[in-house]
Amino acid sequence: MKYDVVVIGGGPSGLMAAITAGRNGAKTLLIEKGNKLGRKLAISGGGRCNVTNVLPDEELIAHIPGNGKFLYSAFSIFNNSSIVEYFESLGVKLKEEDKGRMFPVSDSAKTVVSTLLKQLDVHGVDQRLNTKVEAVHYGDETHEIILEDEKIPTSCVVIAVGGKSVPNTGSEGQGYTWAKNAGHTITELYPTEVPLTSDEPFIKDKTLQGLSLYDVEVTALKPNGKPIQSHRWDILFTHQGISGPAALRLSQFVVKALKKFKVDTIDISVDCFPDEGEQNLVDKLMKEAKDNPNKSVKNAWKNFLTERYLLFLMDQVGLDPSTTYHHLKKKDVMDLAHAMKQFKVKVNGTLSIEKAFITGGGVSLKEIVPNEMASKIMDRLYFCGEILDIHGYTGGFNITAAFSTGFVAGLHAAQRANA
Repeated sequence: MKYDVVVIGGGPSGLMAAITAGRNGAKTLLIEKGNKLGRKLAISGGGRCNVTNVLPDEELIAHIPGNGKFLYSAFSIFNNSSIVEYFESLGVKLKEEDKGRMFPVSDSAKTVVSTLLKQLDVHGVDQRLNTKVEAVHYGDETHEIILEDEKIPTSCVVIAVGGKSVPNTGSEGQGYTWAKNAGHTITELYPTEVPLTSDEPFIKDKTLQGLSLYDVEVTALKPNGKPIQSHRWDILFTHQGISGPAALRLSQFVVKALKKFKVDTIDISVDCFPDEGEQNLVDKLMKEAKDNPNKSVKNAWKNFLTERYLLFLMDQVGLDPSTTYHHLKKKDVMDLAHAMKQFKVKVNGTLSIEKAFITGGGVSLKEIVPNEMASKIMDRLYFCGEILDIHGYTGGFNITAAFSTGFVAGLHAAQRANA
């Protein structure tokens, strides 16, 4: 049987593309090589599914540092408010949390996934699970999807197979081959939204393993000490380096800086008091010690930082935690305040692309029509989601790009097939 549209890949963008194609009158088939649809959706937002982010378009684009501006056209057709309206119209109530993130009120990704799966049925989308696409053969009027023991003819193909990150959800990079065979360029692939690695002795010794610091500013520094990029959020020290949302957001800048400056490590600076000047911090520490002259500084300063990190920094600057105000040296306090504001960690890279949440790089956007997600090289071929050279920070930005590009690809594939 010939289909109007075949969508390959059952992640967020593929589901949205298939539903939209079906809704627009196209006889549609969705092929997924795994045994479940929406696997990446099911694990997003810690299993709660962060469906979008409601920041204004300008800010939304700013949080998609990997070619976000390309999405202006797609957002003019289907943006974050469209996503909110779409889910609420299907009975999925959403709530806004910090930094514009939108979650289902149920706090369960299952609500979102099951709603999308129902829509596939509502719009008559055929589904094939556990089905591996061996190749895509392109023709003038008809493309062929080559399976192990079958060929499926279709007017239009939507490739929505993701990048190379989180391979256990099925993203293994096979879509890049199909794109290349159609004549597309694949830009260099690299991990983004991935924990940073370090060989610092305190990391190797697990001195801070499992310790979280909240609302800190972390900055990647050039070899000359000038800032490359800063992010303010939380971090988590691990046995391999630094994780947590602020570190994940810095990862792509670390990868690029190590390459650009041809160095083995770059410094990350951790500022626990982003709203406080260093001298101000010195004055506050001195005052607290002076007001409690018989207390050890460790106890006098316990409200400044979590005790484990405070003791760690004291050790770094050689300040005895049992010292009292009577024996306190101003220089030691200045050194501690400096460490609280600018503790430097040498990072040597990131975990692998397979461990990353998101793949940087992908199908070159110069070869894609932005308001259609259509290939400029091959007629009746569309791309959406992470296979494209687009990536954002965690916090609902990648999923917004996935739903938006999926909607646009599905809509235009259906229109082209029925033209």
